[in-house]
Amino acid sequence: MQRQPVSIFEKAFKKLVPGGLESSGRRGPNIMNIAEDLPETDLTAVKEWIDDCLAENGGQVEARKRAALLGRAYLKLSTTGRTRFLGLLAEHYGINEDSVEQAIDQWHNAKANEKTQAAQSLRRALVPSRTTLLKQFNGVPSGVKFLVDMREELLQLCIDYPELKPLETDLRDLLATWFDIGLLQLEEISWNSSGAILEKLIAYEAVHAIKSWSDLKNRLDFDRRCFAFFHPNMPDEPLIFVEVALVNGLADNVQKLLDEHAPTQDADKADTAIFYSISNAQQGLAGISFGNFLIKQVVSKLQMEFPQLKQFATLSPIPGFRRWLDNTPADQLTQLPGGEEWLRCPPPRDPARAGQSDSTGAQQEAIMKLAASYLCSSKPGTSRSNDPVANFHLSNGAQVARLNWMADTSDKGLKQAAGLMVNYLYELPKIVDRSNQYTSEGIISQSSNIKKLLK
Repeated sequence: MQRQPVSIFEKAFKKLVPGGLESSGRRGPNIMNIAEDLPETDLTAVKEWIDDCLAENGGQVEARKRAALLGRAYLKLSTTGRTRFLGLLAEHYGINEDSVEQAIDQWHNAKANEKTQAAQSLRRALVPSRTTLLKQFNGVPSGVKFLVDMREELLQLCIDYPELKPLETDLRDLLATWFDIGLLQLEEISWNSSGAILEKLIAYEAVHAIKSWSDLKNRLDFDRRCFAFFHPNMPDEPLIFVEVALVNGLADNVQKLLDEHAPTQDADKADTAIFYSISNAQQGLAGISFGNFLIKQVVSKLQMEFPQLKQFATLSPIPGFRRWLDNTPADQLTQLPGGEEWLRCPPPRDPARAGQSDSTGAQQEAIMKLAASYLCSSKPGTSRSNDPVANFHLSNGAQVARLNWMADTSDKGLKQAAGLMVNYLYELPKIVDRSNQYTSEGIISQSSNIKKLLK
């Protein structure tokens, strides 16, 4: 994690305090002059500043200005400084246990007509004091994006500093409320969208990298569509977006699908919509799910625009397959379809070589069977598919429809999945039942093609 340069957030914070630093009290110059690594003396100054924000001395407007300056100061900190700042919030601004105990006693001793008020007091006591500060950041221009980025940093820092986890959880809960699906806006992104949005599309594409502007233009051509969710307080930042190709039949090769020189198809004659890339654009919103709502709303929009469409499916990567294959013990592989055949292949048993000219049909069949087993079996102790992408689509009500041989021959595709990709089929009348069966019972819907591979 690197120190951020002057950003749109800092500019927004400056706008909030047009009178300069002095307009927010005597500690203004101090808070902006703290050292980037936040030594102990400066940490004390930050704590005093936070206390002033929470006390709302001078009213909410002044508290908001102080929060704006605190945010500007945070952006100037190094990784070490930010870790210490967040550690301060985690350690000293949690729940006041004495207040909780008093509220519990008040609840137990309350008369019948006093229960509602006692319950409200208990509810307030259970809210960490840092939540108030986080909400003050939310009131700052670009403050929502500031908090989303703060959580992205927290998620990384929690790996080495687990004591930050309570703070990360509090921030996640706040963001989950602010990013409720009812508050999001679905928008189509086209070649005529703003340059800023198009640049974000290139930067955030996480499945199949956009290599050039001509590549992007091809993905936004007449036979393609791209949709994204936006939040009203982050109008220039896509939260998640999906890229769609309008074709005939199930697509089986992503290189062909993204070929800039391939002729543009007549979208009005297409019978299938292929979702070939779904990218979460904001890592700070990890674990806050709205991808399933995106797919369903996009299907609805496509049906209205192209009523002749008969199929809605994906062409999806299998990102964990090779890692699973490499790490599964031989005695377990032999219990799976294709396992013995694969282990009998002459070393080195490299899945990427199975698609080359000197490979045999037996090698290819073994890999396909093992990939089907990987997708259609669960992680130990769970009812979730081994593969994260599979789990996403299965929980949304899709079926594992077809495995595609050498469907992604990029370095990434070969490294992650031996070039294999999978079609997940969304059959609209069956989505709800399949979703419920998977999430409640772990039942994975499989096509007849996949069932044959599993025999």
